[in-house]
Amino acid sequence: MSSDSLRPLAGQTALITGATSGIGLVTARELARQGAQVVLVGRDPDKAARAQQAIQAAAGPEAAVHVKCFDLSLLRNVHTLAEQMQQEFSQLDILVNNAGIMPGRFTLTDEGHELSWATNHLAPYALTNLLLPLLEAAARARVVTVSSVAHWVGEIEPDQQVRNSPEKYSWLTAYADSKLANILFTKELAHRLDLTSITANCLHPGMVDTALMRPDTSAVMKTLWWMAKPLMIAPEKGAETTLYLAAAPEAARLNGQYITGRRVARCSDRASSPTEASRLWRISAEETGIE
Repeated sequence: MSSDSLRPLAGQTALITGATSGIGLVTARELARQGAQVVLVGRDPDKAARAQQAIQAAAGPEAAVHVKCFDLSLLRNVHTLAEQMQQEFSQLDILVNNAGIMPGRFTLTDEGHELSWATNHLAPYALTNLLLPLLEAAARARVVTVSSVAHWVGEIEPDQQVRNSPEKYSWLTAYADSKLANILFTKELAHRLDLTSITANCLHPGMVDTALMRPDTSAVMKTLWWMAKPLMIAPEKGAETTLYLAAAPEAARLNGQYITGRRVARCSDRASSPTEASRLWRISAEETGIE
């Protein structure tokens, strides 16, 4: 997506999770080139430092590029990140919930959540809610959450004990369920913020060649991934829809939409259900302690 299609962002602040590689890095770089001060969130300090240097080189010496290193699969880290943001910034104009993983073997965090559910859904739910005061302080804030076409085979299990059962675990369904949750979260958030100046939208970026898998990913999954690589698009192409929702002038009118290729796309019946969205919000509030 050409930078000519994006609005100037001087004086605005953007936070991008999962910003040290792939579409997150491209998104952060292009927003910085439009004049936004960007906050990069990643787990690895070395990768974050390299990302910061690359963005600074692309956007120029005047670009304001901040780094926050947190593992967002842990809610305590999400709280700390939100606290630091509120201490250091007066407003947040763009929040891009991009961080995500495709799970390998079944893993519970030390807070008791299945890893992909914690990273791909609970973290964006918690971070967005905790940052609402900063989003409300902006003139017209945008929340952008990266989902996936994989949501079509997703189904939200309301019982956390069942979701946390190794016997019930499948890497494919765990990922698909979390991507369905991204859409339901977005739709319910947009509904709750309907009378505010904040918009919330989500997207499928395409099949992007990016660092989605963990080192402990199964051999079967790695094989499938490598077989699909010839069909994958580059991160620069994959970031186009994210950038469109974050900074294109015409995207300002969108709210509660699922976007593919800069167009409103059809999502699954489950993802379109207000009842499912409301139920997920209750589940998320219970599991995070954040309403």
